[in-house]
Amino acid sequence: MVIGLNKIPLYIQGKLRDILELWRTSELTKGIILVILVGVVSGLGAVIFRWAISGFDSVFFDGGEEALGFLGRYYVILIPALGGLLVGPLIYFFAREAKGHGVPEVMLAVAATGGRIRARVAAVKTLASSICIGSGGSVGREGPIVQIGSSVGSSLGQWFRLREEWVRLLVACGAAGGISATFNAPIAGIFFSLELILRQFNLRNFIFVGLSSITATTIARAFLGDSPSFTHIPEYAWTSAWEIPFYILLGVIAAFVAWGFVRALYKCEDLFNSWRFPEYLKPAFGGIAIGLMGLYYSDLFGVGYEGMETAILGGFGVGALVGMGLLKILATSFTIGSGGSGGVFAPSLFMGAMLGSAFGVGVHTLFPTAITESGAYGLVGMGAVFAAAAHAPITAILILFEMTRDYLIIVPLMLAVVVSTFTARRLSRESIYTMKVKRMGIEITEGEVDPLKLVRVRDVMTRDFPTVSPEMPIKKLLTELEKTGHHGFPVVDQEGCLYGCVTLSDVEAAMKRGSYDFKVRDIAIRNPVIVYPDQTVHEALLRIGALDVGRIPVVDRNDPTRLLGVLRRHDIVRAYTKAVPKRQKLPPRQQ
Repeated sequence: MVIGLNKIPLYIQGKLRDILELWRTSELTKGIILVILVGVVSGLGAVIFRWAISGFDSVFFDGGEEALGFLGRYYVILIPALGGLLVGPLIYFFAREAKGHGVPEVMLAVAATGGRIRARVAAVKTLASSICIGSGGSVGREGPIVQIGSSVGSSLGQWFRLREEWVRLLVACGAAGGISATFNAPIAGIFFSLELILRQFNLRNFIFVGLSSITATTIARAFLGDSPSFTHIPEYAWTSAWEIPFYILLGVIAAFVAWGFVRALYKCEDLFNSWRFPEYLKPAFGGIAIGLMGLYYSDLFGVGYEGMETAILGGFGVGALVGMGLLKILATSFTIGSGGSGGVFAPSLFMGAMLGSAFGVGVHTLFPTAITESGAYGLVGMGAVFAAAAHAPITAILILFEMTRDYLIIVPLMLAVVVSTFTARRLSRESIYTMKVKRMGIEITEGEVDPLKLVRVRDVMTRDFPTVSPEMPIKKLLTELEKTGHHGFPVVDQEGCLYGCVTLSDVEAAMKRGSYDFKVRDIAIRNPVIVYPDQTVHEALLRIGALDVGRIPVVDRNDPTRLLGVLRRHDIVRAYTKAVPKRQKLPPRQQ
């Protein structure tokens, strides 16, 4: 039975009208409601994502063992390849943004495109990453869930046509909610989003991101319970001040391990990109390499939390720890480089656990009375390697604290993380996340990206700009300048090669000297400064500004004498208009 509005008490009717009016007129009210909604959906998404990973793990490994039992233990070699055969086409044909580890794409969306992410990314990323991880791909959950939560936030912001600053904030709220729900780490989720996604710390961002994080964590705990990611960890006790130098040394070594991981990851990506083979089949070949490694070290498959706990508890020898740490670098590089989908956070923790535990065993053997058990170094190594890879010390400290709930480890953890981050920044300006964006030709600094770094010269240059011959008399040149209204021309010889540039000021200077019989070749600027079509407009603007000129020739990179067009100040203004998203009015929501 439907209850009419007239059956509802007048007091409640009035409150409902007030709420509807606030929703219609107050952007703040609408934003708060959407932030909570993003938290709810992110929390549910994290739960579904974890269930999906568990389900696919059972299908691939339990089902695979039954179907491929005739291969004996060697059946595991084929499992990641089978997953790759599904993941490749799924990403290639439905949402190519779902390829890789996800966080760089979100960072770029927030910094450069007003937070706009296609709605379909959430569904494709959920399915592709759960298949990849469930079939043994050596990746983590955090990258996918960040992209999934962010896609939800972006879609809601676009759906309700909020201003760009609100869309970016909702994207950050989705990222925080995803991290919080996945790792049961609400504080770390907040600072992950502030430190890596928004890259701005202020009270407003903290309040809204925190609200989403709390909501998502509450939802996830209702389904998954309230327990830390690592339940069996060694008790830490500060043995002596002699441990301080060793934790500092561990931080330095962790930075070099992280640096090597970043280089290996992108070298592997370049290797697969250069391979002339259907892109949607490449993950299967990366899967075969992972399967071969997993045949001997099964802990390399998937997220690897059980292997980390075993290492921290002293279940592996030094040789196995070092071997698995190095192989994890290769396994993760092959998974992501070949086109798989998953995060780099868990692999970084795995490498750190192996490194720290091996380091702890070594120093404990040398100094048994002065050094604590190796497990403490394993925990610290986890945070140090991730902090160095991501250049995110605050997130590293908080997420390790929340994943272990061991406050006693906080002092050595902070020490090693600070040292590893400092060393990593000296080794490379770019983190594992910003490196991917930098390789796209875009540099993310604090705040937003310069819009002119998003547009290439070829997209805005004037292609059919008039040219003059070196043999043209300057009197005729002056007539051409007056007729066209231009202040200069490229000079092109009879063979069609760029000879130089000539401007109105060159003509005026010649006429002041009484050189009326000169030709263009006598006054033209030879070897002018040029730009290439694949450079950004930002790079071209730096050259134009330094020379104080109004135009600059665009030439072929392989043949600098071949003129392709001219980039004018007017073109740069047009490029800026093209690059900057509309602030007050977003386009219709993306399907």
